[in-house]
Amino acid sequence: MTGEIIWLFILMWIIATAAFAPLGYFIYMYTKNSGKPFGETEPHGDSASVVNDFAEKVIAHGKKLLKK
Repeated sequence: MTGEIIWLFILMWIIATAAFAPLGYFIYMYTKNSGKPFGETEPHGDSASVVNDFAEKVIAHGKKLLKK
């Protein structure tokens, strides 16, 4: 009985370690790189996008139709 409880306790520690390892790695990288966990990343909205260009054209066309 006591051996089963100890084995279950060890097993639960192994599962918890595996479950929280990504969180620990993220916190480690976040503090290591002064608040930039993924290094230098490009700000959103600065890159060219075919979808964004198309959406802007559709919106401009819609505005033009509404003005008529």
